[in-house]
Amino acid sequence: AEPSGGFGPHFYLENSMSTLTNVIAKYASATGDLYAGAGNLAGYHIKPGGSAGSVVLKDGGSSGTTLATIDITTDTTVITAILPGNGIRFTSSIYVTLPTSATITGFIG
Repeated sequence: AEPSGGFGPHFYLENSMSTLTNVIAKYASATGDLYAGAGNLAGYHIKPGGSAGSVVLKDGGSSGTTLATIDITTDTTVITAILPGNGIRFTSSIYVTLPTSATITGFIG
């Protein structure tokens, strides 16, 4: 059944989200491997460190394929995202490039 009430458009999604199992959290405060293995990035929590730049997520190390780029500004507001479906699939490893003083926690299943 669709939800009712309230103003504005409503989106009702039934059975559109997958559920990953055995989800773990991995933290990085410097450029390098966030996770040294295959996995699905289901979400992330980025704390900018006051320096503008891009958080770059690659499959397979520093010279691997870029699968996501998240631009951050000098604002230190935390950025949190839950990715739809099974998230982003990394077949080799999850490598992250971080701007100065930024940190990331990735949720991997």
